[in-house]
Amino acid sequence: MKKSHIFALVVIAAAIGIIIANTGDASTYVSFDQAYQMASNGNTTKLHVVGDLKKDANGNIVGIEKSADKLSFSFILVDENQKEQKVYYNEPMPPDFTRSEKVVVIGSYQNNSFVASKILLKCPSKYQEEKINTSSL
Repeated sequence: MKKSHIFALVVIAAAIGIIIANTGDASTYVSFDQAYQMASNGNTTKLHVVGDLKKDANGNIVGIEKSADKLSFSFILVDENQKEQKVYYNEPMPPDFTRSEKVVVIGSYQNNSFVASKILLKCPSKYQEEKINTSSL
C-alpha cells in the first residue's frame, strides 16, 4: 500500500471519530413540557427551548430579576406552546437581551426549575432590512 493511501485512511478514521464524539452533544428543540417530562424520566441532557420574553399589554418585558451582585438573573420565557416558565441563568445578563426577538435557552430542569447553561439571542436589528430612500437621487 502506498503511503498516501495509509494517510487517507487515517484522516478518514479521525473524521469518523470526531463525528461520533460530537453526536453525544447534539440536542433537539423541545417545549418546556417535553423538557420537564424528559427530566422526570431521568434524562439529564441539555435541551434547547425557543421562546419569547414575557411582555405586558404595552409591550414592555416583565419578569426579569437580577441578583444583588448582578452575576446571575432570571426571566420568564414563553415557549411556542404559550407555556410560561421562569428560567435561571448563572451568568450576567447578555448585552441586548431585552432587545432580542427570540431567545433560545440551552439547559435542563433541576429541582423543578429550568436552569440555562447558555442563552442564544436573535437580535432584530441584524435581520431587518433597511429601507433606502431613492427619491432624492
